[in-house]
Amino acid sequence: MGELIVVRHGQTEWSRSGRYAGRTDVPLTEAGEAAARALGARLADRPRPVAVFSSPLGRAMRTARLAGLAGARPDPDLLEWDYGGYEGLTAARIRAGRPGWELWRDGVVPGDAEHPGEGLEQVAARVDAVLERVRPLLDAGDVAVVAHGHLTRVLAVRWLGLDASASRFLGHPHPGSLTVLAEEDGQRVISAWNTR
Repeated sequence: MGELIVVRHGQTEWSRSGRYAGRTDVPLTEAGEAAARALGARLADRPRPVAVFSSPLGRAMRTARLAGLAGARPDPDLLEWDYGGYEGLTAARIRAGRPGWELWRDGVVPGDAEHPGEGLEQVAARVDAVLERVRPLLDAGDVAVVAHGHLTRVLAVRWLGLDASASRFLGHPHPGSLTVLAEEDGQRVISAWNTR
């Protein structure tokens, strides 16, 4: 069985400053592009994936291209969490108006028409749909997906069969990092997390 290679897109100005970028299409920084190219060198040692999927946002599609994952198919289910009214804010700014706020527990508030917001259950449903499509492909070899930080956390815990709320126990993946989801002795595992 192949492995599911999960790539978090490279750095953007918003990821550098800790701003929530769900659906806003923020471009990669120069450092983000360099990290994506470095991923290509690391991925070159692995068998070529039998399929590559990416969030349709430019930062993810560009990371896929720079990492040598040409031909990535855009998949809207790989979009980052829609942060609604928290789009573009930092956690500190949100907590200034809502003390003790935590994304995994408290979720987001509705935003405008472009950022209506979504709950963790909706993110988990999208991730489950991705896994349903990907699992049969793993019989033929590795599959790569290029996505976002919070979505990667949900993807990993759903791969393990855990409730999406368990995502809070995983550290946030760095921009331009790799995660590998695999099976060992019939058990789903995280064989690498947040590696650069």
